[in-house]
Amino acid sequence: MVYRAIGIMSGSSLDGLDIAFVEFDESGGKWNYNIKAADCYKYNEDWTHKLKTATELKALDYQLLHTSFGKYIGEQVNGFIEENDLHHQVQLISSHGHTTFHVPHQGMTGQIGDGAAIAATTEINVVSDLRALDVAFGGQGAPIVPIGEKLLLGDYNYFLNLGGIANISINKATDYIAFDICAANRVLNMLSQLEGKEYDEGGSLAASGKIDTSLLTRLNSLDYYKKPYPKSLANDFGIEVAYPIVTSYNLTTVDALRTYVEHIVMQIGYALQSSASGELSKLLVTGGGAFNSFVMKRLKENLQGLNIEVVVPDPLLINYKEALIMALIGVLRWREEYNVLQSVTGARRSSIGGAVWIGQEA
Repeated sequence: MVYRAIGIMSGSSLDGLDIAFVEFDESGGKWNYNIKAADCYKYNEDWTHKLKTATELKALDYQLLHTSFGKYIGEQVNGFIEENDLHHQVQLISSHGHTTFHVPHQGMTGQIGDGAAIAATTEINVVSDLRALDVAFGGQGAPIVPIGEKLLLGDYNYFLNLGGIANISINKATDYIAFDICAANRVLNMLSQLEGKEYDEGGSLAASGKIDTSLLTRLNSLDYYKKPYPKSLANDFGIEVAYPIVTSYNLTTVDALRTYVEHIVMQIGYALQSSASGELSKLLVTGGGAFNSFVMKRLKENLQGLNIEVVVPDPLLINYKEALIMALIGVLRWREEYNVLQSVTGARRSSIGGAVWIGQEA
C-alpha cells in the first residue's frame, strides 16, 4: 500500500517549521520511504517571539495563539504544495505542533497548532495531538520518534537527535528504549546570540574556548541526570535551568560554549554506557547539531572507548528526520495501528495516538 503524507515539526530550537512530503510503501509489514520534497520555513521575529513566550499568556490569549498558529501552519503547507506542484497528491497531513507545556507526571502535554485550523485552511485530512493519548496512559509522551526509527531505519543500534533537546533511542533485541538526555542546541544558540550570531556555525566559537571544570561539574550534577528512564524534558529546561547556571559563572562566551559542548558530549556518553556491549555498533546522528563539526569531533572521540561508530547521514535526513517520522505516525494513526511505543514512554500500553480532522470535502 502506498501513502503520500506531509509531516510537520516545530522543534524546541525555534529555527522554523519543517515540512516534508513523503511517499511510503508498505508491503507485508515492511516499510520504505522516499522524501519527495522538504523545506524549512524560518520563523520571522514575530512568530519566534510568540512561540517563545506562549507559556506566559493568559488562557484566552493562549487559545487564540493555538488557533492562529494552526492557521499559519495551514498557510505554510498551502505554499509548500504550490511551490512543489503537489496539488491533489497529498492524502494526509500529520502535524506535531509546537510544544509549550509538558507535564507528563500530571497527565498533561500541550502542543499548539490547532489541527482543525490546519484542516480547514488546507482542506486536507489532518492528524494532530500526537502525544496526548500516551500521556493519558501514564507515559512521558516522549520521545515518539522511535516508532519511525524502528520501521524505517532499523539498521542502526542507536539514534541520537541533536535538536533543542538531545534525545537518544536504543535499538535492543527485545524492545526500544528512548529518553531525553539534556538541553542541547537551545542553550548553545542562546549563548551564541550573546555574540550576535544566530548559532555557532561549525562550533568554531566553542572550539576556541576552554572548559571550566567547576561549571561542568555543576551541570553534570543536575538532578534530572540521576533519574532512570523513561524520562523527558520540557523545552524550558534549557531556558530556565541550564542556561541560567551557565551565565551565572560570568565566563567568556567561547568558554561557556566550550564547557556546554563538553557537557552535552559527556551526557550522551553516560546515556550509552549501560547499553554498550563492547562490540562495534552504529549511532545515527540527526538534527541541527549534526552540522556542528566540533560537537561531532568531540562525540566521536568520546565514544571511541565504547566502540560506537558515529554516522552522520545525508543532509535531507539530518534536517527532516522528525518531519519524516511525524508523517509516518499520522499514516499509522490513519491505519489504526500503534504509533507510540510503551517501552519508550513508560505508558501502561502502546497507543494509537492522534486526533483526526477531516478537511477533505466528502
